[in-house]
Amino acid sequence: MKKQGFTLIELMVVIVIMGILAAVAVPKLFGMIAKSKASEVGPAAGTYVKLQDAYASEANKVGTWQLIGYVAPGASAAGSSANTTNFAYSGAVSAEADISNFSGANGWTASNRVALNDCGIGTGNWNVAVAAATNGNSLTYTATTACPQLTPSFDKIGK
Repeated sequence: MKKQGFTLIELMVVIVIMGILAAVAVPKLFGMIAKSKASEVGPAAGTYVKLQDAYASEANKVGTWQLIGYVAPGASAAGSSANTTNFAYSGAVSAEADISNFSGANGWTASNRVALNDCGIGTGNWNVAVAAATNGNSLTYTATTACPQLTPSFDKIGK
């Protein structure tokens, strides 16, 4: 008699192996999706820092988004706050100020509009604070986030 097909044991082993692979792969997949969504934050913050530095070098002042020519992702014009599918962008430098008199402000913020793994909606703020350097004629930046696992090098922006 000729045997054809798989035994029940062989099928059960295959199902167990597929279950183990799924248990490992699915969380990794969702982690990668969240990281890819958060990847838009770093370049947007880096652009803000570069434009603010260029404006400070030229005018010896700290400028608003409109003055420095910063266009937030999803915005149609320089200087306006904007929303993308994943983030809401805003800034707090409300008026031009001389660097020597500038006490500091949160110059750039991105707040997540969608849940990104452990970072619930609106809880994973990415911030870039701008302040006058101790020499009084340049700027320093402090980048912080509540979700460092998504953007591990974000705190190095501006350094």
